[in-house]
Amino acid sequence: MKKILITAIALITTVTCSFADIQAPPGSTYTSTRKLGRAISNILYGVMEIPEQIVRKNAQYGRKAGYTYGAVDGTRRAFSRMGYGFYELFTFRCPTYHGTFKPPYERCGTDNNMSMNVHDGLSEFPPVLGAEGYYSHVRTQRF
Repeated sequence: MKKILITAIALITTVTCSFADIQAPPGSTYTSTRKLGRAISNILYGVMEIPEQIVRKNAQYGRKAGYTYGAVDGTRRAFSRMGYGFYELFTFRCPTYHGTFKPPYERCGTDNNMSMNVHDGLSEFPPVLGAEGYYSHVRTQRF
């Protein structure tokens, strides 16, 4: 009886520990449907960058800069968002960015490194020793 109990506890522990590290692959939440939705929202709401940047520059630099620099920067950002929106609208069925449906632009306030999402895990596979990385140099061993 004692051996059966110990075997059952060991089996349960092994099974529960083996499922602990399973997660969705990086970028699995980015689908063609999400890319289409992102395209439509960028086209429709890209114009909202103009008043948004006016308010932000007003708070950061003052009223005169808000209405001049904020309006110019907001217009630039609005055209950029609308351009990305049309690009993603025409290519929403194709994984265009590194073979995924991720957006081809960076969000403001994020870095280029891997990010950890609580629900989905890492944004990309972590670098493996000996695999191709982000660096242009190569380390080789001489025998």
